[in-house]
Amino acid sequence: MKTAASIVAFLAPLSLAAPTSLARRAVTDADVLNYALTLEHLEATFYAEGLKNFTEKHFQDAGFTESLFYKNLGEVARDEATHVSFLTSALKAAGATPVAACTYDFGNLTPRTFIQTASILEGVGVSAYLGAAASIANKDYLTAAGSILTVESRHNAFIRNSLPQSPFPQPFDVPLDFDEVYSLAAPFIVSCPSSNPALPVKAFPALTLETMQQPIPQGSTIRFDVAQGTKLPSGPLYIAFPLVTGPVFELAQVDGDCIEVKIPTGANGPAGESYAILTSSNSSVTDDNTVAGPAVVQVYAPYLI
Repeated sequence: MKTAASIVAFLAPLSLAAPTSLARRAVTDADVLNYALTLEHLEATFYAEGLKNFTEKHFQDAGFTESLFYKNLGEVARDEATHVSFLTSALKAAGATPVAACTYDFGNLTPRTFIQTASILEGVGVSAYLGAAASIANKDYLTAAGSILTVESRHNAFIRNSLPQSPFPQPFDVPLDFDEVYSLAAPFIVSCPSSNPALPVKAFPALTLETMQQPIPQGSTIRFDVAQGTKLPSGPLYIAFPLVTGPVFELAQVDGDCIEVKIPTGANGPAGESYAILTSSNSSVTDDNTVAGPAVVQVYAPYLI
């Protein structure tokens, strides 16, 4: 059976074949809504396929025995489908063309790895809406996006609690920008309709956490593999752990295509579903200084106990 670590590893090899970036330009509200719709299509398809493939008994046999688990999972699936309908309608009402669903590959999942993958997707969804909020100009759209964000956060808490992991492992959620989120979503995307509007996003080279039992305690040393063919810049490299207060940087030890770093500790360190970005800067994370990533790292913070 796959572990959470192996699911994270699954994200790496496909990213090279996933759709990558389009020309950089100013981001409009229609871009943001279509970006959100791209993620909602992915989530809605993921849950629809999962509930088609696995029955309530399959989940019970995998250890998910809470009496309302399957019912709640169905509600999550319906929410994601509703988000798709809502964003599609909003874009049409604004005179914009909504993106259609793509073709996806979620791998060969079991009931347990399906829930582990759901945890990653819901966490990325929360970070996506949180990071995109500042780019929304229309207040009505901002309110709508905020209402979806709070529901995605509830989904995330439900899924994490079922694994079982802390449903709220940190006091602040982590915002990610458009390219960082797309880099995490792209590995699941095989192809998209050519009629879909172009989005101003790109996927960075993959950064893959070497197999470890997760969650990983703060203070642990972890190793990443950089996607084959990625050119590492000369000079020092760092792993940035994004936080709402700004990224925390750790000097990376480089051994060929392998990167080794220690997870920061304490209340100012990462906790729960966290992200690691390989960068050439220890003061900021930008598209220009990002080398690879993000990678998803589930972090256990003893200080919270």
